[in-house]
Amino acid sequence: MTSTFNRRQAAALIGAAALTACQTAAAAPQIPPTGKDARLGAVTSRKRGTFNGVRMDYDAIVEPIPIGDAAGKPIARIISTSYLAPKPSPNRPVLFVFNGGPISASSVLHMGAMGPKRVAIPDDITAAPSSFRVIDNTYALLDIADIVFFDPASTGLSRVADRLDSKSQYSATADGQQAALFVTEWSKRHNRMNAPKYVLGESYGTIRAAVMANQLLKSPTPLKGVIVLGQALNIVEFSQRPQNIISYVVSLPTLAAAAHWHGKGKPAGRSLETFTEDAWRFAQSDYMPALFKGRNLDEATKQRIANELETYSGLPASWYMANNIRISKEAYRRELFKAEGVILGMTDVRYKGPNPDGRGGDPSRVVAGAYQDAFITYLRDELGVAGTAEYLHAAPDAPQGLDGWDYGGKGPFADWPFASQITPCFAADPKFRVLVGNGYHDTQTTVGAARYMVDQSGWPADRTTLRLYPGGHMTYSIEASLKAITSDIRAMLTA
Repeated sequence: MTSTFNRRQAAALIGAAALTACQTAAAAPQIPPTGKDARLGAVTSRKRGTFNGVRMDYDAIVEPIPIGDAAGKPIARIISTSYLAPKPSPNRPVLFVFNGGPISASSVLHMGAMGPKRVAIPDDITAAPSSFRVIDNTYALLDIADIVFFDPASTGLSRVADRLDSKSQYSATADGQQAALFVTEWSKRHNRMNAPKYVLGESYGTIRAAVMANQLLKSPTPLKGVIVLGQALNIVEFSQRPQNIISYVVSLPTLAAAAHWHGKGKPAGRSLETFTEDAWRFAQSDYMPALFKGRNLDEATKQRIANELETYSGLPASWYMANNIRISKEAYRRELFKAEGVILGMTDVRYKGPNPDGRGGDPSRVVAGAYQDAFITYLRDELGVAGTAEYLHAAPDAPQGLDGWDYGGKGPFADWPFASQITPCFAADPKFRVLVGNGYHDTQTTVGAARYMVDQSGWPADRTTLRLYPGGHMTYSIEASLKAITSDIRAMLTA
């Protein structure tokens, strides 16, 4: 049976923004000191837009924020992009936004969901990228919150201090600390220490969000809430190790979503939501016990399970009988249309493309590429920032695989309990909340893994919200899903 996870897929880990090649790193360019924040070397401009029906002015500020350790030694020079109300009230929330990787810049979320402009990707996924247009993002949250985009050092225009090797920041702990220090330093410089603060992380950025939430807990700037999109907090289920039977269980609803979209399986008129929900129930009640029995599973039960797997995934029962009633997410992408020489998208299984040699690829990478390309033009022409040729969507020397990034656990008995890093935040603040959002069509971070993580987290049910949306890893590429996501975040920030 094909293994689901290798170094090539790991390089694409969770990182929507790490999907395209990057340029060679160079010294960070000096941002021209203009506008009202010249003391920070910031590029500022006054803009006007309509968000959630509210017409308003806002300031766009691209600025360097230097951060250092407890001894005052520099760690990095972070270039952030902030969208701020000209005269914010003391209680106006600040939302810090970042993508994953590890490690990548925030250009995808910037142009896909949270910035004042967005790339409109047609619902027709066969549309040519040349038809994509940058439009006003009326769903952006600027009517209720200031928004700050964070690019980790070695991505975007952010760079590690000269005294450090960039690889010194390539761990979950160091990366989270860098982000936590940035939040505190940004808050000081903008006189927002007492403003309610939230973070939104996507993919690997959900791990960063958990680590920094824990690090900020006893700082002067604790968070009021965390939003995770495409969660990777239970990294074991993401990586789908062959002997981890839970991973097959939590992946089944995503296989069902793929089959439903491509006219495979036997949905019998059921909606996407109903079909995947039924797959989830079957996965828990029947599939999991069958996998647990292993070689002790009787043939009659095995055949019954295989028949149901055919119903939900579209692959024939005979395939499952020959493959021990299990298939990895990666193998499924290759198998569903194998006879036609076609592979499904990794970040979005609604997409498919040629796979004549069987070596694979990701036909859905066009989505991230569109956001990244548009951001460079936007940064230069709309925000007036020089040096965009040196902008890095992902760190050029970032580890190529799970083994290269330090997630904290070492050895075969290690654990990666990232969700538990958020847990103390609930006890420290009775109003602290978490919103978890996932796309049905994402094979990287699946909806089943998200449900399993929330169910096992021990977080207060009345302060934890799980939302599932049509679409892939960048589920906001579907306008209806973007509207739902921003509506859910708006409700959280105004609760």
